[in-house]
Amino acid sequence: MADDSTADVSDDEPMTNFPVPDVEDLPEDLRERIAEETEQAGFTPNVFRAYGYKPSHFRPFFQYHDALVEDTPLDREEVEMIVVTVSGVNDCLYCVVAHGALCRFYSERPKLSDQLATNHRAADLSERRRAMLDFAVKLTEEPGRVTEADLDALREVGLTDEEIWDVGSVTAFFNLSNRMSTLADMRPNEEFYTFARGME
Repeated sequence: MADDSTADVSDDEPMTNFPVPDVEDLPEDLRERIAEETEQAGFTPNVFRAYGYKPSHFRPFFQYHDALVEDTPLDREEVEMIVVTVSGVNDCLYCVVAHGALCRFYSERPKLSDQLATNHRAADLSERRRAMLDFAVKLTEEPGRVTEADLDALREVGLTDEEIWDVGSVTAFFNLSNRMSTLADMRPNEEFYTFARGME
């Protein structure tokens, strides 16, 4: 019989491989940002407490994230679809679960994030979105094989150059995020697992 005494690491821990500072010990601007996120979500997403480990990295990380979701012609559903697809390719538990919750919320399709995290080709997608996700996967798995032809294929299904740039930016950023989450062993909040599953 297997020893399961250490099988369950507490999901209350934001990450297990690095120390997590108390929020009250963080710089004021970080405390304010965490308070805003907590008020909006109803709980504190663990990624914010985890990045408190290094405040100088917390600030540009979340600033760039905010730019990616706020300054883009892509709709939020598309952004989250890219995040979940890329995170699934990278086996990133935190981002699959946390952004899967956001994908369900913005798409109002509770099955979609599970499909994207497992195999985006199995999801019911428009030609535009399938091409967008195919490109995100290629940029993740085989960046050295991305060519002008890949960009032309996206243009052919209606993406503008700014949208292509943003697809690439979201993909690249979450490749970084996935790897840091894996390095730190970030743990998804319990709330993310069930969020927005009953929307249909």
